[in-house]
Amino acid sequence: MSDVEELRSGVLCAAVLERAGFAVDQKESTRRAVKFRRGAEIIIVIHEGKGWFDPLSEARGDVFGLVQHLEDIRFVEALDRVADLIGFVPSDPVWTRAPRKHRTNRSISGRWKSRRWPWQGSMTWRYLREERQLPETVIRAAIRQDSLREGPRGSMWAAHTDEAGALTGWEERGPEWRGFASGGAKLLFRLGPVEATRLCVTEAAIDAMSLAAIEELRPGSLYLSTGGGWAPATVAAIRRLAARTGALLVAATDNNAQGDVYAGRLEAIAVETGCGFERLRPAADDWNEDLRAATEPEEARRET
Repeated sequence: MSDVEELRSGVLCAAVLERAGFAVDQKESTRRAVKFRRGAEIIIVIHEGKGWFDPLSEARGDVFGLVQHLEDIRFVEALDRVADLIGFVPSDPVWTRAPRKHRTNRSISGRWKSRRWPWQGSMTWRYLREERQLPETVIRAAIRQDSLREGPRGSMWAAHTDEAGALTGWEERGPEWRGFASGGAKLLFRLGPVEATRLCVTEAAIDAMSLAAIEELRPGSLYLSTGGGWAPATVAAIRRLAARTGALLVAATDNNAQGDVYAGRLEAIAVETGCGFERLRPAADDWNEDLRAATEPEEARRET
């Protein structure tokens, strides 16, 4: 094995990031994709620590590319930086779910069709109603559009589709799990009339549905989620929507540094396509927090 390969296999991307002052965002991480933050900067570590990508750009690569990306240095200098980290053990995030022991060979559409729609009283229904405080009107609207399915252990699957309605994957959210469909591709979660011109872009399907609940499914509005990604296909899909006559692109992203970065990118798309633009901020960190703050006191009053 060459020295380069030995370094590549011996130093995890997490070590580089921890040494550079990044910290794991436990809430937004999964076992397969660990999100690191340093202020507004975000790096997602994948491939069991051997690979990474920047969700706000197209930058990605191995541990050497990560050092070059962070420090803007040449490969030869990156070799020295990585060599300095031999023996450095990064902190491991604590997981609440055991790793999957096998992968399914079924297609994305086949796996989706094998799951039931949430029904009143089911574990997923209770998760959405009781923990997330989503109203029945919004849950049923998403079910009518075939955008929700029951996931394992009370989790929710929220569909990502293209303009023709073809399924590309789904966001997975539940009491003990968050992730994205294995083998799927992030595009856009969509809730609302397909011909809508008011386009509300959030970072998670839960937030898209929460904003829809807060606005009582405002007519002419399409509630969207990128699933926390910024893939070229997602950007292209947003551009096509923004190109509609009379379109208003609403950056309904989180009220934090990452949300502001996404909002800036959405505003740039609005400028490119010539559509209207609006920044809509939740009062708390995200729209589901706003929704729960508005509904939970009412529920508590009913119990007294």
